Formats: sequence, structure tokens, C-alpha cells
Amino acid sequence: MLMRRWFYLFLGLLCLSACAGTPEGIQPVTGFQVERYLGKWYEIARLDHSFERGLEQVSAEYSLRDDGDLRVLNRGFNTSKQKFEEAEGRAKFVGQSDVGQLKVSFFGPFYGGYNIVELDPNYQYVLVTGNDRDYLWILARTPQLEAAVQQRLVEKAKSLGFATDQLIFVKH
Repeated sequence: MLMRRWFYLFLGLLCLSACAGTPEGIQPVTGFQVERYLGKWYEIARLDHSFERGLEQVSAEYSLRDDGDLRVLNRGFNTSKQKFEEAEGRAKFVGQSDVGQLKVSFFGPFYGGYNIVELDPNYQYVLVTGNDRDYLWILARTPQLEAAVQQRLVEKAKSLGFATDQLIFVKH
């Protein structure tokens, strides 16, 4: 029984460190300015995962917390329940604050990777990955993204090994 507890503790600690990493071969952007990133972003596309399944009109709003971390407020319209749902989380920088590598938690001490791999110089669109290639988002400051920019981001994601044929393009 004691060995089992230690095993689960070890797995939990391993996930706390590994789940906030970057996918192999992917580097987060440098020169990141958190103040410019704050505010509302619209989800343009994502890979499917259970915590956003069935959501449309998805957005994320980032603001500074008093303790220096970021407040993350995700919002989306649940099509089956016919109502908006929200989830509030916390984001922290993994290393230096000028590198677009953060970890985000919506569930207590459990964090997932939030890696900005492409960012518009004017902070109008972004390509974000999780800790592995199962998580990918394209976000923009507006609900629609210029088709050429969207296609370029999809192609970049594909070149990085993401299953872009499985992207869900979000209705707004």
C-alpha cells in the first residue's frame, strides 16, 4: 500500500514538471511582452480535447493578478446546453518573462504547458501549443482571421508535426 502511494506521488510530481513542458523540437518565442498580450483573444482553431468539446464562440481573456501571475478566463458557448460556460485559471512563466513559455492551471496544482510558438509583431494573432502535440490553438484579437494568415499558421503547425487535418475551426 505504501509503495502504491509513493508511486502515485511520483507520477503526480512527474506530471507537474513534464506537463508544463514544450513538445520536442519546438521553441517558444523570445522577446515576449506580457503587457501587450493581455486582453481578449478569440479562438480561431483548435485540436479537439474534452474540456472544450462542443464549445463555439470561444475566447480567452488574460489579465495581471496582484501576485504577478496571469488570470486566464476562458469562455465558450456550450451548444448542447445552449448557454455560455466559463473557466478561470492561472498562468505562470516557466522561466524568463520575455519567453513565451508558460504553464496554466484550471485544476489546483496541476499545470499544462502553454507555449507561444508564433506571435504577430503587433500581437494580433498567435499559435499556441500545449506540452505535447495533442494541444494546439490559433488565437486572434478578432473573431475572424485573414485567410492567408490562417493558412500560414496551419502550415507552420503541420510542419511542426501537428495533425492539422483534425483542426476544429471555431464558429463565432
